Amino acid sequence: MLTALNGLRGEPDAISFDINVIDVDADPALVAEYDELVPVLLDPEGQMLCHYFLDSAKVREYLNAFR
Repeated sequence: MLTALNGLRGEPDAISFDINVIDVDADPALVAEYDELVPVLLDPEGQMLCHYFLDSAKVREYLNAFR
């Protein structure tokens, strides 16, 4: 998923965004919440955008809300 996210950065007219990678396995609370969903992509407020695979359309829609 990280590779796919980085690919979005290279698209024409891409909105700049930061990625914070967190090791879910290092935190028992995160394992309890996301174990079967890893990799998971959350927005800064903790809302899940997608899991397993990048939903590019959903991420683009989310980012375009900031234009």
